[in-house]
Amino acid sequence: MIAHLRGRLLIKHPNQAIVETNGDGYDVTISVPTFSDLPAAGSEVALHIHTHVREDVIALYGFLRPAEKQLFERLISVSGIGPKLAITILSGMPADEIVNAIRGNDLVKLTRVPGIGKKTAERMVLELRDKLPKEAFGEIAAAATASPVEEDVLSALVNLGYQRPL
Repeated sequence: MIAHLRGRLLIKHPNQAIVETNGDGYDVTISVPTFSDLPAAGSEVALHIHTHVREDVIALYGFLRPAEKQLFERLISVSGIGPKLAITILSGMPADEIVNAIRGNDLVKLTRVPGIGKKTAERMVLELRDKLPKEAFGEIAAAATASPVEEDVLSALVNLGYQRPL
């Protein structure tokens, strides 16, 4: 199983990225927030990967932050939610709002996402309410470490005399 992918970003679209590693191009499905945070095509990128295997296809789902991947994996554990719908959910609402809606039993907010009806929203709340982390998802994302490329850039700027941001 592929769990992490690092390489050159060849192409990026709102729901797809192609990452070249050692001459091989990997087609990775991504959420809109991941797309927004990706560097420009041609740049180095590192993605946390969920490999989804079905009888006829192997699909890769990529995330810049481990916390987003964890939420994705929790979402697909719900009966009736597959990887494509989970990506739609992550693209349709910020992750911290998803977590708060599930914890707060806010079915109206959950059903605003295309593909989520009342029954699916109820299942999400029932199956995930106790499985989500205690702290808010936004805090988890904020605590995520910088990517290796970001660390290299910060290091170069510090070496040039700039102060490291707090």
